[in-house]
Amino acid sequence: MSRSEIFAGTFYLNAFLLFQVYLAKDGLSRIAYKVLVFFIILVIFIYLSVLTIIDFAYAVEPEEFLKDPEQELRARNISKNVRCLVCQNQSIDESSAPLAQDLRIIIRSKIKEGRTNKEIYKFLTDRYGDFVLLKPALKRNTIVLWIFPFVLLLLSLFLIYLHNKNSNKRLDDSS
Repeated sequence: MSRSEIFAGTFYLNAFLLFQVYLAKDGLSRIAYKVLVFFIILVIFIYLSVLTIIDFAYAVEPEEFLKDPEQELRARNISKNVRCLVCQNQSIDESSAPLAQDLRIIIRSKIKEGRTNKEIYKFLTDRYGDFVLLKPALKRNTIVLWIFPFVLLLLSLFLIYLHNKNSNKRLDDSS
């Protein structure tokens, strides 16, 4: 379980406690109710503050680090743009899956060989397909990925327009 999941769980627990205090407010004195609400809100605020400040731990093992800081930074930047094929919603920089570790090692070995970022991304997409990139390039075979959200947005706006038009027509007819 990651730190963010722990903080989110604790946040929801505190929100639940706040709701329970609200429901039990009739049985509490006014001062006790205000004190409880204040402390629960304070705890929620602290958790939210910590979440914004926290440096999320990445799954890169110490033995994976490159000796050259510039190369390591380059490897980390590439790893943040490559999808973990096991987790699918994480980059390989964040994932602790064995495949993600293997991909991080491959990226670092390619950097040591002197390959450019473009060559490394090409190697990964040739081997695993465009799905391996968190932000796939705009190509003929990925155009649907880029255009589909806008099509859905336009379709939903059109449906909302039709719904409102029909609702107004019904309201006018009933008047």
